[in-house]
Amino acid sequence: MSNSDFSHANAATPATTPLTTPPPARSVLISGASIAGPALAYWLARYGYRPTVVELAPTLRGGGFAVDFRGEAHLTVLQRMGLLDKLKQHRTAGTPMTFIDAQGHQVAALPPEFAAGDIEILRSDLSQLLYAHSQTHTLPTPTEYLFGDSITSLTETADGVHVTFERAAPRTFDLVIGADGLHSTVRRLAFGPESQFVSHLGYYVAGWDLPASAAPDLAARAVGYNEPGRLVTVGRVPRRATEASYNGETFCVFASDQLTYDRRDALAQRKAIAQAYDGAGWRTPELIETLWNTDTLYFDSISRVDVPTWSTGRIALLGDAAYGATVGGMGTGSALVGAYVLAGELALAAGDHHRAFARYEQQLRPYVTRCQEGGRTTGTFLAPPTQDALTTRNATLNNPTALTTMLQAAHQTSAAIDLPNYPTLLTATPHP
Repeated sequence: MSNSDFSHANAATPATTPLTTPPPARSVLISGASIAGPALAYWLARYGYRPTVVELAPTLRGGGFAVDFRGEAHLTVLQRMGLLDKLKQHRTAGTPMTFIDAQGHQVAALPPEFAAGDIEILRSDLSQLLYAHSQTHTLPTPTEYLFGDSITSLTETADGVHVTFERAAPRTFDLVIGADGLHSTVRRLAFGPESQFVSHLGYYVAGWDLPASAAPDLAARAVGYNEPGRLVTVGRVPRRATEASYNGETFCVFASDQLTYDRRDALAQRKAIAQAYDGAGWRTPELIETLWNTDTLYFDSISRVDVPTWSTGRIALLGDAAYGATVGGMGTGSALVGAYVLAGELALAAGDHHRAFARYEQQLRPYVTRCQEGGRTTGTFLAPPTQDALTTRNATLNNPTALTTMLQAAHQTSAAIDLPNYPTLLTATPHP
């Protein structure tokens, strides 16, 4: 699609215009209120469906790290949603990163556009925008949200899916979509145990906000310190400067065999991180010490999700639940593209979910598989396993030609899908 086509197609269909009358399958339960879930809810509501989103957390999560969008496919979906200009207003603009040695001397540098893409935004800002967008009063059916709850069982019947919840009364929905991340409840209940679909890629990632007690100069500039198999970074995001309790943030990546721990046991996670950085140089001990006094810890493996078929009956998977890659797999952009395609195919299929789910997977799988491949090398790039590999990585970062090539490759990967213009198709084409 040319730039002129892009602008014209989107000008023709305002973001909140009801486009068509949907068909038999009207109620859709979506598990997960992070990124993919609210995005899908918006599109389904725009097409006249009645979406309900259930989310385990009691509220939308605040704080958090930045995510980025890059390439024409990501920007096209944001434009068609009517969100592109709003995201630009909330963009962080990226932060340059200086890699240092144990004495604090620069050994490599990363320009802001490397991580920031075309638009970088705090994940919490994006989540808030998508949530609000899915509830705008101009939609035919604004989204219902059930916070602080989770699905406990899914039973498919002849005309729907009977769902039980931890707190809410049981209900029956026409369709159920799992947009609930790497550790998807819907995937576990409908497809099988996590071990069948999630592959550990040899690294873990952690991040947390620095508590007020941290040394004021610790995050004065954005720096990253490497030793073989481990990385720790620290810095401040200007976008968060107005937060009264914000003192900077740290981000860690370390090599490890797969760990066994309770994902809800924050103390076990803190111990695993502290052990991984035992004996590290520079000011790493000082940073790790802040871990014990933060309430914003994020910790997970760098893993990849591969589900042979993304749907079973009236239940389908979206985003990380179906094709996740924890870091480096363009997961946020892929989630929005996936939500756009899934909703569009459901609307085009006039309620034939079998047809819609098949078309969704056919359209999207080659694209997201290519995006996922970036996640395979994220750990070794951020925390090279040997000193020789670390030296080579730093030389690459200091080579402008190599950086340009990497950025171009990322844009080509993110753009490698021919997106149907569902809003135009649904305006012009009656249901079969």
